[in-house]
Amino acid sequence: MQSTSNSSAVKSSGGLKRSFGLCEAITITAGSVIGVGLFTVGSNVVGDLGSSVILATLIALVVSIYPALLYAEMGAALPYAGGTYQFASIGLGRAAGMLAGWNFIISLVAVTGGEALAFSYYFKTLLAACGIDLEISDIALASIVCAGFVAANVFGVKFTGRLQNAFMFFFWGVAFIWFLTMIPNISLPNFVRAPEFLPADGNVSFMSSVCLIWWCFAGFEACVAMGEEIRFPRITLPRALFLAPFVVFAVNALFQWFLVGITPAEHIADLSSASAPFTEAMKSAGILGFPLILLAAGIAFGGDFSTLNASIATPPRYLFTMARDGSMPKVFAVVSKRYQTPYVAVITLGVLSIALITTNSLIYIASLSLFADLFYYVIGIVAAYALRRNHPDLTRTYKAPLIAVGAPLSALIYIYMMSELDTEAFITGAVWCALGLAIHFICSAKYGKAGEFTLDMESSGADEIPTKEEKEHLDREFRVWTVVVGISCLVAVGLFALPFVL
Repeated sequence: MQSTSNSSAVKSSGGLKRSFGLCEAITITAGSVIGVGLFTVGSNVVGDLGSSVILATLIALVVSIYPALLYAEMGAALPYAGGTYQFASIGLGRAAGMLAGWNFIISLVAVTGGEALAFSYYFKTLLAACGIDLEISDIALASIVCAGFVAANVFGVKFTGRLQNAFMFFFWGVAFIWFLTMIPNISLPNFVRAPEFLPADGNVSFMSSVCLIWWCFAGFEACVAMGEEIRFPRITLPRALFLAPFVVFAVNALFQWFLVGITPAEHIADLSSASAPFTEAMKSAGILGFPLILLAAGIAFGGDFSTLNASIATPPRYLFTMARDGSMPKVFAVVSKRYQTPYVAVITLGVLSIALITTNSLIYIASLSLFADLFYYVIGIVAAYALRRNHPDLTRTYKAPLIAVGAPLSALIYIYMMSELDTEAFITGAVWCALGLAIHFICSAKYGKAGEFTLDMESSGADEIPTKEEKEHLDREFRVWTVVVGISCLVAVGLFALPFVL
């Protein structure tokens, strides 16, 4: 099907509108990841590991790369809404797909709740730095902001995509300026020797720290959840997945370097329990005024807002797809006639996010999200192998290498990481899975085979072929992203190595 200037409106009955390009696929993915993890529990790890945090971050990157390649293959072959749910349903069976989708949902719902709380922390820091004391609880402020983004996501994917691009580029622009202002405050000795007061193993084990850092990467495949809304998905999705883990690594590593560098040695341990570690670091270093205002604004209105927008946008696509297939109540498959968004699913999960906000516990939210992340990734990784074996006829514009070795090894690594989590996370996760299975079997019995939905790939725009001019634009855009992301990663690693050279 040849592309035209307005072909993004092509959709099938019951399908969604293809409006996103590579930029949106990357910023939606990065926005789902870069936020609450990096600026809260991910930064708390610096209080335990000091400059060794870069080792944990590199390990988190390494264990994310191959699964991202598997998702690149599956996303291009099956560009539906619902990502892992669809992959597992076709590769392993509907029950496995439901468990994958169900855990993806609670993972990002938890991220939404945690991100809204993180926003309230940094927003209050911003106001306090301006001499304003906001007398409203963190729970109330976080709930209001969450409700606002739920409303924004009801009004269409184009609006969501524009918001996401604006938030991410604002965040990166502010981050660059903040980095420049912080350079004179960097203490290089912080990187070459750990302060004497830091215990050899920190407050948590090294592998537990790796798990917390990996939570800052979880969601690297978020764009596949919106595969039914991405133009030229057989080209765009693999490219977005090639870049996503490295985008996340570069941002995390750069912020970690500055956090280690600006924090006075005697206060590094304090970061392990700080609700807003970057604020704690700057205050302990006496860096106030404009730099603190700049950082708080960048995190609150860039990092936090981008994650809120993305984490509210993606889970409803899973719930929508599961309902459309008859695994969940059909009401969640209702699509707005005007905006073509699954508004019932968006609103329902928004309410669930606000319920989690009322716990006011980032540690609990992180533990719940970590369990769900690891569990659905294990299912997704196994599904990739099953799809390759059982459905060789699928159109695959990209194939992950060495899947017979890479898929089992990746699954085992993630299972091992699950063993490092708290018992509370397992209990909550098990209860959530049991609830999902109960709903799934009830709905499957009610709707039967008649409730299942099959997307017409051609009429949905999945097989749309770009014109020569569009293909050149896609290739040029991908090259630019690759160069910028590659340089950013090299700079991040080089900065950690620099103190040892000097």
